[in-house]
This record gives sequence, C-alpha cells and structure tokens, in this order.
Amino acid sequence: MTAPLSNDLRARVVGAIEAGESCRSAASRFGVAVSLAVKWHQRYRTTGSVAPAKMGGHRKRVLELHRVFIVNASTRHRI
Repeated sequence: MTAPLSNDLRARVVGAIEAGESCRSAASRFGVAVSLAVKWHQRYRTTGSVAPAKMGGHRKRVLELHRVFIVNASTRHRI
C-alpha cells in the first residue's frame, strides 16, 4: 500500500483550484491525476482540510463467535 502524498502538494493543488484554475490544469501543472485533484478539492470543500483520511479500518474478530468453544477446548486439552 502506498503512502499518502504530502499535505504541501495537496494544499498547492487545492490552492490553485481555489484561485480559479481548472482541476485538469492544476493536476497537469503539479503532476497528479485529475481524479486526485477533484477528490482533494471535494475534501477541502467538505472538511476545510486537505489532510488525508485515516488509512485502514477496524477488522472484526473472525473467531469471536467461537470463543467459548475454543476456550473450553483449550482448557480440556492442557497437559
């Protein structure tokens, strides 16, 4: 998984768009994809920040449903 691009680059791209430059033009000028420029600008408009969102997420425990069985089985088979 790649790391997020710098906040400085994000701020410069969004600043150019806010100054009246098109998303396509700003993306081309700073060497990023047009879709990134659009998403960064949308994030700025909704949150007021260009900082990336948290990566990853919460994984629910797969074996939680079987916890009682596993604990009982492991205590029965102790040496």
